[in-house]
Amino acid sequence: MPSPFHEVRFPLALSYGSRGGPERRTEIVTLGSGDEERNSLWRHSRRRYDAGPALRSAEDVAVLLAFFEERRGPLYGFRWRDTFDHGSAAPGRAIAPTDQRLGTGDGTTRVFPLTKTYGGAFAPYARPITKPVADSVTVAVGGVALGPSAFALDPATGLVTLKAAPGPGAVVTAGFLFDVPVRFATDRIEIDHQALRAGLVADILVLEIRR
Repeated sequence: MPSPFHEVRFPLALSYGSRGGPERRTEIVTLGSGDEERNSLWRHSRRRYDAGPALRSAEDVAVLLAFFEERRGPLYGFRWRDTFDHGSAAPGRAIAPTDQRLGTGDGTTRVFPLTKTYGGAFAPYARPITKPVADSVTVAVGGVALGPSAFALDPATGLVTLKAAPGPGAVVTAGFLFDVPVRFATDRIEIDHQALRAGLVADILVLEIRR
């Protein structure tokens, strides 16, 4: 059964000024010879963020507390805009339907999950994108952009369903904006208003939800 999730974005004004990024879990064993053996325990990275640095006023605190209470703390997941990484294109470039490769047609398959690929020459990493911004998604087959009626998007899962299955060898690509599915990492928020006025705030941690 899927964990409860609210399709609402954390207030953007409180995302700007936050800090965070991807985390991986790697097991490193040092042998008696001094050589190392390294093993990745996670297939996908997991992002965590701290919204605390974005709090600048009592009004910001009120917005945060209202959002936290409506989510019942960590019970309900929500969308988070990573201000440094939220689009399919390279920084400074406009979104285009040829940005990210989703797969290759076989004449039968019509459903393609959105992904974003990092790197390329050695070991590219394909990140699943499960919370796209619905009206931002464009799709192309064989480099030719499709009209909006030629595909359907599930914005809650990131699955793209084409009206017609691409022919064998046809490359399916997409361009999009996206959010990160997260939840609060704690059941408790404690804010010292004296510290807030002095520019010191508690950590307000959110953690990416991996399925």
